[in-house]
Amino acid sequence: MRWLDHREPVTPALRGAVIALGNFDGFHLGHQAVAGEAIRWAHEEGRPSIIATFDPHPVRFFKPDVPPFRLTTLEQRQELYLAAGATAMLVFHFDAELAGTSAEDFIADLLIERFGAHGVVTGADFTFGKGAKGDVDLLRDRGGKLGLKSRVVDVVEGDGAVVSSSRIREALREGDPQLAAKLLTRPFAIRGIVEHGDKRGRDIGYPTANLAIDSYLRPKYGIYAVTGRVLATGQELKGAANIGIRPQFEPPKELLEPYFFDFSGDLYGQEIEVAFHHFLRGEAKFDSLDALLEQMERDCSEARRLLADR
Repeated sequence: MRWLDHREPVTPALRGAVIALGNFDGFHLGHQAVAGEAIRWAHEEGRPSIIATFDPHPVRFFKPDVPPFRLTTLEQRQELYLAAGATAMLVFHFDAELAGTSAEDFIADLLIERFGAHGVVTGADFTFGKGAKGDVDLLRDRGGKLGLKSRVVDVVEGDGAVVSSSRIREALREGDPQLAAKLLTRPFAIRGIVEHGDKRGRDIGYPTANLAIDSYLRPKYGIYAVTGRVLATGQELKGAANIGIRPQFEPPKELLEPYFFDFSGDLYGQEIEVAFHHFLRGEAKFDSLDALLEQMERDCSEARRLLADR
């Protein structure tokens, strides 16, 4: 799949594409509806389809100190967009220059001149351009006069309310990965490189694969039933994971620590993806190591039970 940079002209083969415009961080049900409409439209007319995204997220650019809220990395998004059937991913690198681009120039200079877009598809609430003054009406009116076609996809509802990234983030912060998975159509997953740690888990019989959480949203701290995937080999694993600051040990250190059942290999230096399926309990500090081990055994038994059909 092509990975395009908004600062560069697209190749001739990708001019005349239909572009799905949005941030599409989580690529949830609503995002999939917008992308799906763009892909169908492109197929009907024999055109390439492009799904756009912004990096960093505009909120991160304007408010750099907000807590981490990312649901996917660019690499994860690229895989999701490819699986959806898109020809290419277009990354808008959100910087001061892009933030200062007027909505009219965004349409004329970027969408039409630089990308040669035939059409764009957005959600009903999509805004763009300096001061977020551009909207679907401007795309239709201003873009239409310049030969750019546009379509708007209505909001999508799921599990009783409108599907949104903010709703998914709230579900994860509240320890409800199952609701998040319904709205995403897949479990929330953190991807990272396995690092060497202090080997405490190995010493007590539960060797873990330590991953930094980086700029991902922090789900509710605690213990989860998880699955893992080794990216290099595709190997699938089941386990239980702690995400949090490890209150039993000093000094506190924020980590994602999955323990994979029935696995004895070496994952150091490997890139893995850990998917969150069930929240088991919150983080806790125990009176003794024995009490901790007894609880860990119960956690692993429950995680095995919950993951048995996967």
